Amino acid sequence: MSRLLIVVEKASDWGSYYPSDNVVSAQDYLKQPLSDEDERTQVINLCRSYKYLGTGYYVSLLAEARGHKVIPSVRTINDLRRRSLYGLDIEDLNAKLGKFLPAGGRDTTDFGILVYFGETSYPALEDLARQLFETFPCPILRIEFERERVWQISAIKPTGLHTLSDEQEDAFAQSLDKFSRKLWRKPRARRKFRFDLAMLVDPAEAMPPSNKRALKHFIEAGSELGIEVDTIGRNDYQRLAEYDGLFIRETTALDNHTYRFANKAEKEDMVVIDDPGSILKCTNKIYLHDLMLSRKLPIPRTEILYRDESKRLDELATRMEFPLVLKIPDGSFSRGIVKVETPGGLREAAESLFQHTALVLAQEFMFTEFDWRIGVLNREPLYACKYFMSRGHWQIYNHAAKGTAKSGGFQTLPIREAPADVVKLALKATAPIGDGLYGVDIKKAGDRLALIEVNDNPSIDAGVEDAYLGDDLYRRIMSEFLRRMERKRLGVRA
Repeated sequence: MSRLLIVVEKASDWGSYYPSDNVVSAQDYLKQPLSDEDERTQVINLCRSYKYLGTGYYVSLLAEARGHKVIPSVRTINDLRRRSLYGLDIEDLNAKLGKFLPAGGRDTTDFGILVYFGETSYPALEDLARQLFETFPCPILRIEFERERVWQISAIKPTGLHTLSDEQEDAFAQSLDKFSRKLWRKPRARRKFRFDLAMLVDPAEAMPPSNKRALKHFIEAGSELGIEVDTIGRNDYQRLAEYDGLFIRETTALDNHTYRFANKAEKEDMVVIDDPGSILKCTNKIYLHDLMLSRKLPIPRTEILYRDESKRLDELATRMEFPLVLKIPDGSFSRGIVKVETPGGLREAAESLFQHTALVLAQEFMFTEFDWRIGVLNREPLYACKYFMSRGHWQIYNHAAKGTAKSGGFQTLPIREAPADVVKLALKATAPIGDGLYGVDIKKAGDRLALIEVNDNPSIDAGVEDAYLGDDLYRRIMSEFLRRMERKRLGVRA
């Protein structure tokens, strides 16, 4: 369990709240002798100012030197001094502010709100407040807006507890209680485990990368190795600092919380799979297409279509043979992929997809009875599967089927029984991406190989990908986390 310390500059700053053993003065904290205890310590620095080389600055600086997790960090303090980081227009800010400006406030040219641990009393700005707190984690922030032609952020300033009114103190107390409650949980038997790993999951996800039995196997494998694996959700963002590593087991995307979690974990110097670089490179098929081309790896014949180039769309019908496959750049589990048989069908499908993206991939249709999936971990092959097409369908997943999406069969086999050229191509494809966990999809027709995609968040379902390796599959993945976390603890570069 984490120990929580709330540091205030003067005892009177906490005078409106109940006394607590968790509250210490800045002077007492700075004078504390170093401790050899292995207990994690979370520090909330509520000093009046974080001015460079001031008391508040030194609280955060020494907290980091002592291995404590502190908010705000020295990095956040320094970032808040750089106006260039936040002097950008905020999309739709005009409309959002207009929802709660007082009547007759059309002439308002400046406005400010207080944000406590990412929360604000203005519902229209809740998302903005959360995003700014995730970017600049600081207990109390004053966000100032100004309007010329459009609204924009003019300043983001850390604010002291001593400046709050009675009403604001109440709001702060509620937010602090909600924030710190995540740290004041029932103690765990920490001596039993050497490391803590957060596994990000979404129980409501329709097609998660791991089913419930697989998640249970990951937890059991971690326990065998001295790793306590906790499942966390999207609302546990601020808890990440409690852990040594992050394992993302929900479908990743650049525009949702999974990427923010990966990014924060990396900034916290945690072991993370999927790392943000891998998510960036794998979740967009346009990026992946150019990356594979630059490496001269075999891929299906592909052209990129642009929303505003109608002529290019017409010419495509004369340059490539039908049927064709159209793909949106960020589709997953066979979603966002359309097969077209005629020029008319091509235009209709493209116009539909262009409602969601400015670019679409057009790819030759290469039918095979199954796709190879090679799992790769730390640049080594991990497992091999054949994913067969859904019955009566041209894809592995048939989302048009009645009820839930239908998928084809599978065959899992030892790496040594997979074609050597398929395994070799999988390793070449992941080499420029990283050393994480990947699933590489490859088609093989006769002597021809075609790399379809590299997945940063591959499916690992109990009863499918583990059909050959069994529990050893989960142990190998947890062992890689253990290896990396041990190297982190020893200060050795991975």
